[in-house]
Amino acid sequence: MAQQSTAHQASVTVPGANNGGADRRALYLKLFSGEMFKGFEYNAIARDLVTKRTLKNGKSLQFIYTGHTKAEFHTPGNSILGNSDGAPPVAEKTITVDDLLISSAFVYELDETLAHYELRGEISKKIGYALAQKYDRLVFRAVARGARAASPITKTNFAEPGGTQIRVGTNNSGADAYVSASLINSFYDAAAALDEKGVSSDGRVGVLNPRQYYELIQAVGSNGLVNRDAQGTALQGGNGIIEIAGIKIFKSMNIPFMSSYGTKYGSASATNPGVTSPGNIGSFVGEAVEDAAADVTGINNEYGEETEFANSCGLIFQKEGAGVVEAIGPQVQITSGDVSVIYQGDVILGRLAMGADYLNPAACVELIAGAATGSSGNAAF
Repeated sequence: MAQQSTAHQASVTVPGANNGGADRRALYLKLFSGEMFKGFEYNAIARDLVTKRTLKNGKSLQFIYTGHTKAEFHTPGNSILGNSDGAPPVAEKTITVDDLLISSAFVYELDETLAHYELRGEISKKIGYALAQKYDRLVFRAVARGARAASPITKTNFAEPGGTQIRVGTNNSGADAYVSASLINSFYDAAAALDEKGVSSDGRVGVLNPRQYYELIQAVGSNGLVNRDAQGTALQGGNGIIEIAGIKIFKSMNIPFMSSYGTKYGSASATNPGVTSPGNIGSFVGEAVEDAAADVTGINNEYGEETEFANSCGLIFQKEGAGVVEAIGPQVQITSGDVSVIYQGDVILGRLAMGADYLNPAACVELIAGAATGSSGNAAF
């Protein structure tokens, strides 16, 4: 074998070596990858799953309920002046816009000049994720509260259906939240309850956390959820379960789950599903549900407190179950002109003004596991 010549190697210019050091690539550019900074990307799904209205020139929006009425036989000779009971009864629900929700970052012009990667686009994207995450969390909490509420129609001698809570499994353990067969039964029970309460089948959805969703997928073929349209690679891609009992299923890390968002680790109990952490997952996963009661600064609607969601493990609802009012839709603003000159940089600001609350409790179903979740509205379900 011929040997490669080593003559004159010392005279070869090595632009990648630091001061002629041994590492010939030390000074070569370390290419930026935006994937490093994306972290957890939360899809904003709630906005299209509930009733959304745009608010202008006001602080709140009124939604009107009409209760049931009845049919009666006409007596010859009697005038027809409306039902004697004054039906249908009417009630209202008002949703107020919360204070301005913002997420911002300051980009120093010199840092932007020196950086070899595109800085503003990545920051704007992260700001959008932050707003979307908060949006979904508030809407899903409103749905959960609706599942525990009585109908706003309270007129004497009129019975209107309220929300629904369905236990996953039969044991007093949070671990039932991950039992595939129990979840499936819960979906059928929820569909039946919605039918019984006269809720439209159009626009019914269910939202589970990712581990629940994948528990269903892993059991496809043995749990009766054989989807002929999603097998093979589609199944492996996480799209094996499309719907159960006509309820389209979504997965989200933003539903209240055992007083946490998305998932919870630890020993099995009445308020914990007993999932062992798969490793060093960090503190972000399983973030605790924060206090978002109406007395918290910036919040003008009631979204509940952490303890109220100790046994919540999934949501099933129809589009009329909750509403969102938006005074300012998601926007991005960037400073410029004199402000940029004075501070030698720009503020990138994402903002929105919205409020959410349940509308029709009958269209809201909350899945619970473990101990029973008390509610003052239970008797009116």
